[in-house]
Amino acid sequence: MPNCPSCNKAVYFAERVTSLGKDWHRGCLRCGKCKKTLTPGSHAEREGKPYCSNPCYSSLFGPGGFGRGGAESYKY
Repeated sequence: MPNCPSCNKAVYFAERVTSLGKDWHRGCLRCGKCKKTLTPGSHAEREGKPYCSNPCYSSLFGPGGFGRGGAESYKY
């Protein structure tokens, strides 16, 4: 049986959620920043860790700058 990447315990078929090419426990598939429980396919990934698509991933890894979304200057 595969081990959960978050808690490193065995993942049984009945409690398995597959995301990012790995098998997770349903409660272990959480955002790396806010710890919100995620559903497969509705999140982003960075360096093997899942994140909420919005706002966590975009605030951590999106373009920076003033206001985040206007015609202001950005840093990339």
